[in-house]
Amino acid sequence: MNTPQEIIDEIKSLPTDKIKLAICDIDGILRGKIMHKDKFLKVVESNFGFCDVVFGWDAGDESYDNGKYTGWHSGYPDAPAVVDLNTYRKIPWQNELPFFLADFQDDDKNAISVCPRGLLKKVIKKAENMGFMPMFSQEFEWFNFKETPQSLHEKQFSNITPLTPGMFGYSLLRSGYESSYFNDLFDLLLAFGVPLEGLHTETGPGVYEAAITYSDVLEAADRAVLFKAATKEIAYKHGIIASFMAKWNHELPGCSGHVHQSLWNKEKKQNLFFNAENTHKMSKLMEQYIAGQLFCFPDILPMLAPTINSYKRLVEGAWAPTTVTWGIDNRTTALRALPGSSKATRLETRVCGSDVNPYLAMAACLAAGLYGIENELEVIHPPTKGNGYRVQDQGIFASDLREATEKMKNSDLAAKLFGLDFADHFVRTREWEYRQYTKEVNSWELKRYFEII
Repeated sequence: MNTPQEIIDEIKSLPTDKIKLAICDIDGILRGKIMHKDKFLKVVESNFGFCDVVFGWDAGDESYDNGKYTGWHSGYPDAPAVVDLNTYRKIPWQNELPFFLADFQDDDKNAISVCPRGLLKKVIKKAENMGFMPMFSQEFEWFNFKETPQSLHEKQFSNITPLTPGMFGYSLLRSGYESSYFNDLFDLLLAFGVPLEGLHTETGPGVYEAAITYSDVLEAADRAVLFKAATKEIAYKHGIIASFMAKWNHELPGCSGHVHQSLWNKEKKQNLFFNAENTHKMSKLMEQYIAGQLFCFPDILPMLAPTINSYKRLVEGAWAPTTVTWGIDNRTTALRALPGSSKATRLETRVCGSDVNPYLAMAACLAAGLYGIENELEVIHPPTKGNGYRVQDQGIFASDLREATEKMKNSDLAAKLFGLDFADHFVRTREWEYRQYTKEVNSWELKRYFEII
């Protein structure tokens, strides 16, 4: 890692006058701007103003009518944002344009309560105070289409053309069909500081899956957010649209965003989830971490399944969990424990879809796990063997965003884990999201009722 001064000196020496800055909003969307190098070198030592509307509107830039943090009542002022020099990258598909992430901070240089990256930092600090170094990674599935932004809107998002036909999971044949795009993803992401452990086709027309190399949890979340944004931009270069919807077609599998996690000692020398003497080689700490997630997830589910569409993926038989269960290497449960060696023992949280905000998903996973450790929770039920969809007596996840949000709103757990201000703001955004959906007339309603009723 370069020192802050070395990074600043390098920026000064670059021939470009442009710097790209980005901030992550509540939906996991990067909002940003291009800044002149001279301005950047001034603000990097203090902060810069960025309109706080990014926490006052939704993914479609529609202003919340129920917002408390900001809104018409506050006039949408600028909020101070601080560049994180540790996120320095160059964008290889944009002529090595320098890139940085930034965080919103208050006057006391603390993260504002509604900032997703700031929230994750808060949870990380708690983990470190407990003596843990969280190591995380995320993997994504996503569909690719031979479309452009213009063609998608002209077609009104119907009759769109997948990149390749047929299912072809793990197909070397299909990955060779669009090899320039496939190889660009692997190579350009690596050059962008988002290294992949693997990239392959998944089952479904034009669907890929990528596993991002693990790292400390903040870097893992940065990589995950940047992976989604970068993949979309690289796809543009090839005349392709990459979609991270959780479920774009009811006849096809959904797209996951599984989170892998483990806790290590502060020196990163010992995986604290591993114990060769215990059952399944899982430590008591790992069992408590699992118990924490099983206990907390039903009450904070919108952080793992944040959209209307998320719940179209969380259905039986669709490679996504519906029950509050865990198992050993079981892909039908919410939590898939992967015990083994001292290096690789970890937990895979399978609830998350590809539509998550990685900062919020990882904050939820880590906070829930730490809650289990703090309260010395025990895993009440043995690991599920066989079909986890059939094990319904341990709990079932909410079936839609309205139900999940209502449960989160009526629970005090989110406020305990993330603070009252964040919990209140996030619930308000999910209530808004559901209300926008209920006002729409969709194609199913037209087909069912237009003529016959």
